[in-house]
Amino acid sequence: MKTVPLKKVTASLAKYAKQSRKEPLLITSAGKAVAVVLPLDEADVESVKLSMNPEFIRIIERSRKSLKARGGLSDDEMRRRLGLASSDKQDKA
Repeated sequence: MKTVPLKKVTASLAKYAKQSRKEPLLITSAGKAVAVVLPLDEADVESVKLSMNPEFIRIIERSRKSLKARGGLSDDEMRRRLGLASSDKQDKA
C-alpha cells in the first residue's frame, strides 16, 4: 500500500483513482491516516457504505459484546437449525 502525506497530494483525483487499481493509496496527515483510495473490484458499494455507517458499526459492536458475554452458536449448529448441510459435507462437495 502506497502512503502519501496530504501535503503532497497534488495530482487530480482521477490520477489517484487510476493509481489505486495497482495498489491502495493511504493518505496521511501528521503521520495519521485520514483517507484511503482503493478500487472497488473486491468490494461492493453497499459493503463500503455499511462499513462507514455509525449505526451499523454500533450494532456490530453490541453483537460482539453479546457473543463474548453469552456465547453463541457454532457454524454447524446454525446450519442444523436452518436445515442446511454441515460444513463438513460442504467441504467434501
